[in-house]
Amino acid sequence: MSEAIKQVVNLAEVTDVHEHHMPQITLRRDVNLLKLFQQSYAAWTSNVLPSEPKATHDVLSAPTVATTWEALAPFLENSSSNAFVTNLVRGISDLHGFSEVGITRGNWEAVDASVRSRHNEETWPKEVLKRAGISRVITDSYLDPIFEPRGVFGASYDAVLRINAFAFGWHPESRDHNGNSGHSLLKRLGMEPRTFDDYCGAIRELIKGCRGRNQVALKNALAYDRDLNFDEPNEHLAREAWGQVSPSNAARKAFGDYVVDLFCKLAAEFDLPVQTHLGTAILRGSHPLRIAGLIERHPKTRFLLMHLAYPWSRDLLGMAFVYRNVWLDLCWSFLLSPSHFKLALHEAIEVLPDNSRMMIGGDCQHVEESYAAITFARQLIGDVLQEKAASGYFRSGNAERLAVQILGENAKRFFGLT
Repeated sequence: MSEAIKQVVNLAEVTDVHEHHMPQITLRRDVNLLKLFQQSYAAWTSNVLPSEPKATHDVLSAPTVATTWEALAPFLENSSSNAFVTNLVRGISDLHGFSEVGITRGNWEAVDASVRSRHNEETWPKEVLKRAGISRVITDSYLDPIFEPRGVFGASYDAVLRINAFAFGWHPESRDHNGNSGHSLLKRLGMEPRTFDDYCGAIRELIKGCRGRNQVALKNALAYDRDLNFDEPNEHLAREAWGQVSPSNAARKAFGDYVVDLFCKLAAEFDLPVQTHLGTAILRGSHPLRIAGLIERHPKTRFLLMHLAYPWSRDLLGMAFVYRNVWLDLCWSFLLSPSHFKLALHEAIEVLPDNSRMMIGGDCQHVEESYAAITFARQLIGDVLQEKAASGYFRSGNAERLAVQILGENAKRFFGLT
């Protein structure tokens, strides 16, 4: 990497548009080395997959148990080639003073002691974000979709409003894959809809209040709950689901389709972007083209499509070229496969209509993993920009300017952050 590009990439302040920082996880004091692995993407190398929400929830709620080498070995020995694991090891080792050797059978106890000690310090999360060069964070607290972040994390945090529970709101007992009830969330905000029309009105009030809760976007993570093919709204069929404990599959889908369409319509009205999870999750239903109809129906709504839709990144890039209300959040994709990320970023630079279309996030729960993710993203983005400059694709200064835009400036403008 040239010195000019390296300096810009390493010094640029990051506006991190996607984390899962939540007080019940990120600010826990009883965190040890094993817990960092269990509550990270490294855990997906075992039996915790995005299509298994109960297994994921069990890991998040499990009590902290003492770290042992036997518990670490499945990650550090059996899955040592996995990119999620190597990323986390790199971040933990760097932050806790073991960057030269990593985490080994000979030093794991010392690393564990350092992790436990630092997590007992109230200032540790802020110190880690500062070392990562992250000046602003947008968090998705999926355990509490209406979480107001600044009272807990401070003025550098904003949040998204995750809409999954509301798309399952045909009955107070219906819940999304994280166990959230749309009716319970509305009740906390002083709204108790009795009819379908009341419910739609409550959603309007919910979105109207987003800015007051420092929620700067909506988040559609329904790829973990259902197929992402959102059909044209069928209000008659959607109303059939209202008040039913177990509506028909057709009515259930129509209700979700109608509510998601309403959220997208109101997002344009209140100038809130809609983050949308694509790729992995329920794999058969999360291809990016499945939401093309939704994007076409709402040309004034700004969609931030996530994760490079791995493994369908080229299809996503085609959509981002055709639909000018689409932007890309590059988060997570580089954690899953750095080599794929570099190839996709090369193509994104060439295909996207302007420099504003990309931004970056860590997509993690603990600050060590966020640090590792953003640090690694800087390196990979720098590598790609250097390759572009060396090939003559960029003129002088263009690579450096794009680095600053991807790492922070695009997100500030896109979300209206001051």
